[in-house]
Amino acid sequence: MSTVVVLLLLFAGLSEAAGRIVPLVSRRPGMSRTFVAGLLVAAGLVEGAVFALWPLTAWTLAELVRSAPPPEAGLEWTATLLAPLLFSAVLAFPLLGPLLHMVLFVGVGAALAGPLAAASGLGWWTAAGCVAVAGTGLGVTVEGVRRLVVRVGATRTPEAIV
Repeated sequence: MSTVVVLLLLFAGLSEAAGRIVPLVSRRPGMSRTFVAGLLVAAGLVEGAVFALWPLTAWTLAELVRSAPPPEAGLEWTATLLAPLLFSAVLAFPLLGPLLHMVLFVGVGAALAGPLAAASGLGWWTAAGCVAVAGTGLGVTVEGVRRLVVRVGATRTPEAIV
C-alpha cells in the first residue's frame, strides 16, 4: 500500500469516527478534551483498519466462491478507488443522515466490485455480492464492538473538568 493510500485510509477513518463521536460529545458535556481526542484517534485508527480490510475480505470471499484456483494477484486499495470512500466518510456526519451515508457506501462498493471481478475472474454480480457480504460483515462486527465499548464505558464515572 502506498503512503497516499494509507493517509487517505487514516483520514477516512478519522472522519468516520468524528461523525460518530461528535453526537456523543454533545450529549455528555463533562468529557475532557484529552479523553475526546484519545477516543477520536483510537476510533479513527479502528475505522481506517476496517476500511483497509474491506477489499481483503472481499478478495477472500471471492476465493471461496471460485471453483478454480485463484490468480496470485489480490485486490488492494488505490487512490482512485479510495477517493469515493473518503467522500462518503466525510459525509458521515449525523446531520446528513444514515440513508445518504448508506447510498454512498453502496456506490463505493459498486466501484470496488469492478476491479474485484477483473482480478478474480468472477462475474460483476458475484463480485458485487462478495463486496456486499464483506462490507456488511465488517460493519456488523464493528458495530457490535462499538456497542460493547459503549456499554463498558458507561459504567465509568465521568472525569472532572479542570
